Formats: sequence, structure tokens, C-alpha cells
Amino acid sequence: MTSAVNPSTLTTALPDHTQLPESDGTFVKNFQEHPQSILLTDSIEPILEQRHPDGQYCIGQDCGIYWRLTDPPERGAEAPDWFYVPNVPPTLNGQIRRSYVLWQELIPPFIVIEFASGDGSEERNSTPLSRAEQQGTQKPGKYWIYEQVIRPAYYGIYEVNCARVEVYCLVAGQYQLVTANERGHYPISTLRVELGIWQGRYQNSELPWLRWWDEQGNLLLTGHEQAELERQRAEQAESHLEQERQRAERLAAQLRAAGIEPDA
Repeated sequence: MTSAVNPSTLTTALPDHTQLPESDGTFVKNFQEHPQSILLTDSIEPILEQRHPDGQYCIGQDCGIYWRLTDPPERGAEAPDWFYVPNVPPTLNGQIRRSYVLWQELIPPFIVIEFASGDGSEERNSTPLSRAEQQGTQKPGKYWIYEQVIRPAYYGIYEVNCARVEVYCLVAGQYQLVTANERGHYPISTLRVELGIWQGRYQNSELPWLRWWDEQGNLLLTGHEQAELERQRAEQAESHLEQERQRAERLAAQLRAAGIEPDA
């Protein structure tokens, strides 16, 4: 008589994030990739901290999401340039995450963003697993993996060369294009933020950058930008006080010239 397999035993037998490769050995696509990821993370962290006061969330930057056990293991993983997962601990057993293992975590990312250095065809590839195996290719298309297996609620494709972003939302098991609003931004309604293109200077480079805005269309600032804004406000307040002091001194001088003691 065959005994039933305990799902928890099966899950325990599978490799975890410490036993799987943390890199497939490929180079990053360009010099903008890492600053772009940092920019997205730095500016949205205050929103995520408000949303998760217990600190239960994680952000991955060019980290592997393992969705299938293969040989070699890297064939069963996708490494989005940026992703956010809600309601999971930022570390596992006190260790920094080396990857995100879907069969152990069970919670899909909320949003995945790919930075396309080409025309985005790789990021839009919807070849299913069955056809990929028939054709002898290494893995199915990224779009198919995200839509059918990893299933983040939102999938963004940022075409770096032409500064264009495309956002998909998972509806009834299929991705649908999100329509840009009047500001040309793409609403991520659950987070109450918008995603769009900003032309400006960041980390010594004047470029189009993928950035977040709030629902009112206010740019979400990085920590450095917020500190610079507060410095400018302090300088303006100090300048205003100095102008008021000088005005008061001029008025006092005019009163004394007229034979009136201002403090009397």
C-alpha cells in the first residue's frame, strides 16, 4: 500500500536559498543598471515602511527568483533587475537572502521590473515551457514565467535606450497593459504610487530615470534629495529672517532720523 507524501516533508527536502547559486555568472547590462535599482529602492522605502511597520518585506535587485528545480539550478530561476515582495522577512534565520525561493516562500513578488537593454523582445517573450522543451531551448520566455508561474501582480518593462516603460497588471490570470494617466505615469494602485520616466541628474549622470511618484503626482525623493530640499528650505528661512532683520534696522534708523526712539 502506497503511503501519501507529506507536502511539508517534500518542501523540506528541496534546496533553500543557501544551497542554490546566487548568480548565473553574467555581467550587468550597463553602468546605469545598479544606480537605477538603488534609485527605485531609496525613494520607495518610506512608502514600504509605512505599509509594513513590522518590517516584513524584502526588495531584490538583480537577485534570483527560483521557480523550478532544474539541472543546472540557474535554468530554473529568473533574476529581475528589481522586485518587491510583501509580508516576508528581510532575512532568513539571521542570514542575508542569497535568492528568493518560491517553493519555500510561497508568496509571489508584488511587482517585478526588468531593465531592457535591447528592444524588450526578451522581456516580452511568452514562449511556454512545453514549447521551449520541444524546441530544445534552455528555458521558457520571461513573460510566460512571470505571468504563469511567478505571478507578480505587476510586471514592468523599462526600455532603457528609448526611455520607455510598459506596465502590466495581472487580471484573472493574465497580464493586461496598464494605461498611463494624464501625467504619463502608470498607477500602482495598491501601493498608491505611480511609475514613470523622470529626466534629471542622479549619481553624476544626466539621464532619463525610472522613478516613483505619489498619487498626487509628487516625485518620491531619495534620502539625499530630501536632505538637499530641507537644506534649501533652511537657507531660504535664514535668508528671510536676515531680510526681516535688515528691514527692521532700516525702519529704526528712519525713526531715529525723525527724532523718534524706536524702543521708547
